[in-house]
Amino acid sequence: MIPSDRVFCDTGFLYASLARGDRYYDLAGDLLEQCRDQRVQMFSTWEVVSETLTLLAYRLHPQAAVQFLDTMKPVLALVPVTDAVLSQAEQVFRRHVKTRRLSFCDAISFVVVTTLLDNIPCLSFDEDFKALGLTVIS
Repeated sequence: MIPSDRVFCDTGFLYASLARGDRYYDLAGDLLEQCRDQRVQMFSTWEVVSETLTLLAYRLHPQAAVQFLDTMKPVLALVPVTDAVLSQAEQVFRRHVKTRRLSFCDAISFVVVTTLLDNIPCLSFDEDFKALGLTVIS
């Protein structure tokens, strides 16, 4: 059961939801079903969508990226990333990049979740999210 009526969706979760060969494919599908059944609002950013599209197109097939645009993107509430968010994300990235494998997109997601979305839980299979102190559902 998803413990919130709102969640943030990370790249790894979104990718796994369409990549049958991914080790998290079944779990991602179960979580998506729970979100649908519980009417959980799913948030993300264009940066996460961009990362997901790239992974789908390069690792699977360009059609998988188009399928994502057709099926998943319409159900995501995309949070606008402002210059202020990018500036804060830069600081997060600088602070953590040396001690953990942190992408700039993850730094943006961290700032969005903590400053704009009131620390809502994240659907993610990324250990960095847990290490940053975010609530992760996986």
